[in-house]
Amino acid sequence: MGPVRGHKKKRKVEKKVEKDSLASGSSENGSADWWEMLSKRIAGNVSPSKGLDEFQSIFKMSRRTFDYICSLAEEHMQAKSAHYVFSSGKPMSLHEQVALAMRRLSSGNSLISVGDSFGAHHSTVSQVTWRFIEAIEEKGLHHIRWPSTEEDMTEIKSKFERIQGLPNCCGAIDATHITMMLSSSEQTADVWLDQNKNHSMVLQAVVDPDMRFRDVVTGLPGKLNENSVLQSSTLFELCEKGERLNGNKMKLSEETELREYIVGDSGYALLPWLLTPYQGRELSESKAEFNKRHLATRIVAQRALARLKEVWKMIHGMMWRPDKHKLPRFILVCCILHNIVIDMEDDVLDELPLPSHHHDPGYGQEVCESVDKTASVLRDNLSLHLTGR
Repeated sequence: MGPVRGHKKKRKVEKKVEKDSLASGSSENGSADWWEMLSKRIAGNVSPSKGLDEFQSIFKMSRRTFDYICSLAEEHMQAKSAHYVFSSGKPMSLHEQVALAMRRLSSGNSLISVGDSFGAHHSTVSQVTWRFIEAIEEKGLHHIRWPSTEEDMTEIKSKFERIQGLPNCCGAIDATHITMMLSSSEQTADVWLDQNKNHSMVLQAVVDPDMRFRDVVTGLPGKLNENSVLQSSTLFELCEKGERLNGNKMKLSEETELREYIVGDSGYALLPWLLTPYQGRELSESKAEFNKRHLATRIVAQRALARLKEVWKMIHGMMWRPDKHKLPRFILVCCILHNIVIDMEDDVLDELPLPSHHHDPGYGQEVCESVDKTASVLRDNLSLHLTGR
């Protein structure tokens, strides 16, 4: 399977995701009973988080959000002929299957460890988790979508501007490495070897002010730098053609206009639709002020990737010999689940600590020297505007 890209045409969903009706609908399946039984098995394996009950500490979401995810997965997971059972022979309910799969994704523990804590064989953990990945990829992909209306984009721009005053900003872009432990005898191992001598896969994401993923690309080798990953993406193609970030311009002065753009770090080329920070130490007051505001704005992407890895620990740390054809789909589903918690306006988000911006420990800042002249003038005009000149 090639790179998974967040550009497929997606069905628009209501902002509230019909939260209450979805949550109440699945409670008829006896969700209280399954949790009472399951919590006794796995309670000793989880340290309670401050402000969260036992369920929220394990799954990092409310039961209402969990029930919504079950409703997404139900058709696919229940339609298949396979029937999964615990080691005791007891059949697994839908809720138990979803809990098992999400525990595998969120704990980062091995198949055997997760299976032992649930009382299930490790092969069952593997099969149920993959069935869940297929289900959420099929039914939940609409939770990752580029803003489709002017109203949506206006709200995003307004929220970004409230951070540090950058006007007409539509997103923040960044990339992170998903590291893997591969056998040295594997013929294609060197393809995945990055500059830190780790085997890794890259995840690129464009994020909105609420740390929601709006566009993702994954599946490419970690040896590629940020700018190369961007250039291989459909996002790059659409922006270069003028088919994305082509909305309303704003006037900075009588002579100058500011188009829509996203912000990224110095690992990306400076482009008319992608503004990067000024490089160098001896910067003018206006350039230094621009860099300060730019950093405060783009840090939302760093924090989104950090939270993704903190909550869905399967993609954090070193993955043991993963299937590299399936791994991009695991990463994509983790991004979908990340967005679902945000879309559901889950109260658990208020209790989670603000993530750090260090999502790629051990990897230094990349620097791309490529500068588009039109973009350079645009950035200069914006920096002067921000300092009132």
